[in-house]
Amino acid sequence: MPKAEFWIARPTHYWMLDSKFDGSFNFGKIYEDAGLDGLLLFDTQNLAPEVYTSLTAIALQTSRIKLGTGVTNPKTRHAAVTASTIATLDQLSGGRAYLGIGRGDSALAHIGYKPSKVSDFESYLEQLIAYLDGDEVVFPKDSNIDTLNLGDHPESSRLTWLTNERRIPIGVAASGPKVIEIAARKADRVDLQVGASAARIDWALEIARKVRREERLDELRASAYINMIVNEDSEKTWRMAAGAITSQSRFSAMHGKVIGPTSKATADTLTKIHSAYDMKQHGQHDPGLITSEFAHEFGIYGSPAYCIDRLNELVELGIDRFIMAGGPELAHPDSEVVKLAERFVKDVLPHFK
Repeated sequence: MPKAEFWIARPTHYWMLDSKFDGSFNFGKIYEDAGLDGLLLFDTQNLAPEVYTSLTAIALQTSRIKLGTGVTNPKTRHAAVTASTIATLDQLSGGRAYLGIGRGDSALAHIGYKPSKVSDFESYLEQLIAYLDGDEVVFPKDSNIDTLNLGDHPESSRLTWLTNERRIPIGVAASGPKVIEIAARKADRVDLQVGASAARIDWALEIARKVRREERLDELRASAYINMIVNEDSEKTWRMAAGAITSQSRFSAMHGKVIGPTSKATADTLTKIHSAYDMKQHGQHDPGLITSEFAHEFGIYGSPAYCIDRLNELVELGIDRFIMAGGPELAHPDSEVVKLAERFVKDVLPHFK
């Protein structure tokens, strides 16, 4: 049986629904005890508590589970701040930090901005890597510190306190060809947000592998963000996950143009989702926007055997890490939801360990 890591990205709307949340962040220990490999928190300051403070609280209560952002963005923090913060978390947690980054979504929408330009994202990623490598970063052209007429001042930027030799791994959340190429060329891992179908995953992986071959780089390391619920009643189940499905699938039509291999029906649905998506209801849309066929293309819903078969198919293509996003999870306040999550832990997870 092929092996794979399983991480969870804690959905934003659970912060708003979870009446039990009291600042203890004890859900991290729940995931660790269940055998999950990693926990990612969304960096979306208007919808959830501050991500690095939250991760620090969880790090102090856990010992094994890896911790990171799922995902941060280039807009809300300077690259030096992001690098310093994640490096601090890495030292505090004993080397368990992971930096997931993308162009930005709800964090930017709620302060009035669209996702960063691809070119700006690439520049930011280059600076971030330089900071974490301990290298010097040239000041931007509009820097003006010299106008202070100080006796002396820095001529470039560097994390002078960072002395560890181990750089925190960086994964780029990617759905379109340009960002997939950037991830393959410069990051440690590409975290695909293209759905759960083998055709779409294979399409994205081939884009990344082509870049790796051209650059003569090591073998690609790839993750897949997926929504999955283990339950024999797949029709009832996918409807429970409709909000997560619409939230994740819309990345394949982020600017109104459908990305990746699709049928006409899928393309039409993606276009409809793009036009109808309400960021004020982020992750909470009802099933009316999608069909059963669409749900099963962008998520995995069914019996343990069915889920294992679907996951195996993606592992064989080259996915070695699954990031479970938006499905039932062990720390949700609803006991019925927790029961569904426990089925994954009991009936699916052991097959990949």
